Amino acid sequence: MPSFRKTTFAMLLALISCSTLAYAEGEKLVEIRVQGNRRIESATILNVIKLHAGDTLQDEKTDADIRAIYKLGHFRDVKALKEESDKGVVLVYSVQEKEIVRDITFEGNKEITTEKLKEALELKQNSVFSAKDLAKSVVKIKKLYGDEGYYLADVQTQIKKNSPSELSVTLRIVEGDKILIKEIRLDGIKAFSDSKLKGVMETKEKWFMSWLTGAGTYKEEVLKNDALLLSDFYLNNGFVNIKVGEPIVKLNETKTALDVYIGITEGEQYRIGAIGFKGELLDPEADLRKKLKSIPGETFNRSLLRTDIGVLTDVYGDKGYAFATINPQTRQDNEKKTIDLTFDVEKGDLVYIERINIAGNPKTRDKVIRREVRITESGLYSATGLKRSKQNLMNLGFFEEANIATSKGSTSNKLNVSVDVKEKPSGTFSIGGGYSSLDGFIGQGSVQQANFLGLGLKANLSASLGGKSKTYALGLTDPYFMDTKWTLGGDLYRSERDYTDYSRRLIGGDIKAGYPINDFVGTFLMYKFEIKDIYNPDTAYQSLHDTVGNDTYPLGTTTTSSIYSSITHNNTDYRIDPSTGMINSFSLEYAGLGGDNKYVRLITDHTYFQPIYKRLIASTKLTLGYIGEVGQPIPIDEKFYLGGIYSLRGYRTRTVSPTNTLLVKDNYGSQTNQQLYMGGNKEAFGNVEITLPLLPEAGLKGVVFFDYGNSFNDVSKVFDTMLMSYGWGIRWASPIGPLRLEYGIPINPRNSIDSTNGKLEFSIGSMF
Repeated sequence: MPSFRKTTFAMLLALISCSTLAYAEGEKLVEIRVQGNRRIESATILNVIKLHAGDTLQDEKTDADIRAIYKLGHFRDVKALKEESDKGVVLVYSVQEKEIVRDITFEGNKEITTEKLKEALELKQNSVFSAKDLAKSVVKIKKLYGDEGYYLADVQTQIKKNSPSELSVTLRIVEGDKILIKEIRLDGIKAFSDSKLKGVMETKEKWFMSWLTGAGTYKEEVLKNDALLLSDFYLNNGFVNIKVGEPIVKLNETKTALDVYIGITEGEQYRIGAIGFKGELLDPEADLRKKLKSIPGETFNRSLLRTDIGVLTDVYGDKGYAFATINPQTRQDNEKKTIDLTFDVEKGDLVYIERINIAGNPKTRDKVIRREVRITESGLYSATGLKRSKQNLMNLGFFEEANIATSKGSTSNKLNVSVDVKEKPSGTFSIGGGYSSLDGFIGQGSVQQANFLGLGLKANLSASLGGKSKTYALGLTDPYFMDTKWTLGGDLYRSERDYTDYSRRLIGGDIKAGYPINDFVGTFLMYKFEIKDIYNPDTAYQSLHDTVGNDTYPLGTTTTSSIYSSITHNNTDYRIDPSTGMINSFSLEYAGLGGDNKYVRLITDHTYFQPIYKRLIASTKLTLGYIGEVGQPIPIDEKFYLGGIYSLRGYRTRTVSPTNTLLVKDNYGSQTNQQLYMGGNKEAFGNVEITLPLLPEAGLKGVVFFDYGNSFNDVSKVFDTMLMSYGWGIRWASPIGPLRLEYGIPINPRNSIDSTNGKLEFSIGSMF
């Protein structure tokens, strides 16, 4: 049988050779020509063949030339022919070119645009036709429809020859009905509910809002990843022998929906047994054990184990052991259903930083970047230092990206560090408008530069003019004065604002300084001098001023000379837009260093951020304030007032405070009751917020909130008079500044003051 096959194959080769070229070997060639080519130049073909005029005609060389011409990819057929001429033998390569696709059209597509279909094509217009590429294009188009839920979409092709060298391709699409996943069946589950496990998956069953959410759409890659997500979920809940089968997708009998089947073998749940360490330990086992998230007796969690490996790696990395290896060894006890963990440590050699190279900063000076880096050249490697360096650079707000990478140095125990940043515009010039529920419509213009001269200086010149306020400001701050850790700056400003009972004008300036204790704790000190003018009082305020005196209810011009100090702890991940961590601050202001107004003000503020699910961020805030007398009554405008978008939403701005109702006469002699907002010498307010991304690429977020608080004088009644509200809104980091549109509804509205239907508050643009 084998000899028969060999004989048949040899005969076929002989027939092919005879049909390709009829000649006698050994003849001398006088010329080699190409015929049949239209688009491809003869020189291009002749350039790839080996035979030339003057060579002897040979089968092997001719076959090699034919293969070389085929490899050009432009021909469907190539033949070698011999012709006799007066001068001798002429070898002619007769070629038949492949057709060019001049036009590709689609018919029947409604759900997917022609542009998107063209992107999926392997076959391209004005390229050589390829049946293989056309078949691949059909497969990709069907997948494109399948990803949109059109599981039964069919694609038919029609090829029309326009000329011997050109053709057009038409793809006729029968989209069919959209077919979604009706049921996801998880077989074999016992430990968790069906809904719990389906919540882990990205693939969802169809529901009445599927047209909006896309739930129920079958995507093969996503469903395969869901099997991995289910496996991870079980492994993170102690089921170390979990087996999740390959998802099976079936079309139901009526061909109107898909059913998904996933088989699961759970096994037994295991808990953490003993935790031990071995190898090259630098700290006592007890100290290392305190750093771990895994705890004996708790459910085994593979995700926590990975975290613990990272924690221990950083412990050694912070001591200079950049290449420390933490190898977790597990011992499974099937009777006790426990897993003992032993962390085997190889510390490796101490590693030093050789060079720190900075790139991507044409504007920002190198020193501005280097002073935020928490490792030093010739110093020991630090894992936490590298992480903190990246965080510090991003917190500057100068860069879109800040990437830090290490590479091998001149010796095995040295590393080079590359700091690669991508600068973003840090200066803004804007002329525009905005609206604030506090100030009404505002026209504003500003010039701000957060990285002035590339030195990290913060400069601003701004003005805003509104229906109820006017503000002008000029400031300059150097966060690293004279290349030290000291911050030094100053501001000049003027503002006018109309309040409910009076108007106030301020002209002032300040000199401020700060010093960081470490990366998380900083101090701040400021001296401020202001000339204040209270004017345009309403009848009730004028009456109290005339009756009580100028200290508590001032009119006209007074001065304030005060010193302000604060200490702040901030360990949030990204200070411009935090998602985790805390901000705690305590401030003290003393007015009485000369000037007319005297008081002492204390404020403590605490905010906590925590991710709760994927990109949902929860935050809670609490602010407590106190202002006390210093030898004379506190001016009414310095007291605490709450209400509005920046404190207690749903309540009118600056109306949450103690009040006094006075009987006053109008211009016609009639007496009416008029309410005066007195302000409180204490305040307590806070909120709970949950933010969720709506359009992350555009910086658009949604928020739901619960607010509480009050301004008061009597501490014993603070909880009796606590006002509360709830609501929702959107926030957008717009080109002209932060936008907030929030709707607050009072839970316990005050009669005749608050709307029980709630209050819409809107703020846009930078408010100076």
